[in-house]
Amino acid sequence: MTYIPDYLKTYPNMNTSSPLHISLNRLYHGFRPHRHDFLEFSFVVEGRGSESINEARHQMLPGTFTFVLPYQVHELFTEPGSTLVLYNCMFSMDLLMEPGREDGLLELIDRNTLPSFAQLDGGDMERMRYLVEDMYREYIGQEPWRRTMLQVRLKEILACFDRYRRKDAPALAAFPPAAKPKPSVWPIIQHIHLHYRDDLALSDLANRFSLSASRISEVIKLTTGQTFVHFLHDLRLRHACSLLATTDMSVAEIALEVGYGSYKTFSRIFRETKGVVPKDYRKMKLSRQDVPS
Repeated sequence: MTYIPDYLKTYPNMNTSSPLHISLNRLYHGFRPHRHDFLEFSFVVEGRGSESINEARHQMLPGTFTFVLPYQVHELFTEPGSTLVLYNCMFSMDLLMEPGREDGLLELIDRNTLPSFAQLDGGDMERMRYLVEDMYREYIGQEPWRRTMLQVRLKEILACFDRYRRKDAPALAAFPPAAKPKPSVWPIIQHIHLHYRDDLALSDLANRFSLSASRISEVIKLTTGQTFVHFLHDLRLRHACSLLATTDMSVAEIALEVGYGSYKTFSRIFRETKGVVPKDYRKMKLSRQDVPS
């Protein structure tokens, strides 16, 4: 019998206008195999253990920074007698996209020839610890420009990580032309993230990426575990949930904003997926916001 890892689809703030969550965690017995459709980084501050990402295992020590891509199966192990203390940051791919650009920080995601982790020490470790801890302080605080500061810090942390892992793997940083890996699925996934509000079809993707529609459908299914249509609906509904919870736009306006030409279609798909109609979802979210903390 094939073991199927947990599929985690939510984290705090996922369905908001600021889809990012960072926390400090203590793992006494590791964490079970799982995957998810968002990005995640971790940074170890205490303890010893290891992590497996798509069956490739590496040590986790103070100074270990790991960057997990969407849909990768990963599992954490704590060394007997130790407690693994680490920061975990989960965030939407949308936060790496820059307005008006097709690439943004796609290169961070698409570097499938470089390690998914870096072991930092000395000044590099201290600098990364400062950046991550400062991001955590910003997250739990309520200072002006909080959201902007978090996004800036996120990009700085990931850019530093990419520098460190390239330094640790110089032989992998430059492939001869004939040995370069084939293009990955991530440009396709990111294009869908950027254009899910449009009238997007498999034929559009096939023309853009010079692949057959059946091949596009296949790689999306293999990567995300969802059909193209379900993946598209998931992105649209996540945006709709954010708008329902944070704006006073009408449901009809939200339906158009997230890519549905028909209010009835939007309402039906929302109800089938979320179990409630959009208006009731909004009432539920607003009532929770009114409860004193």
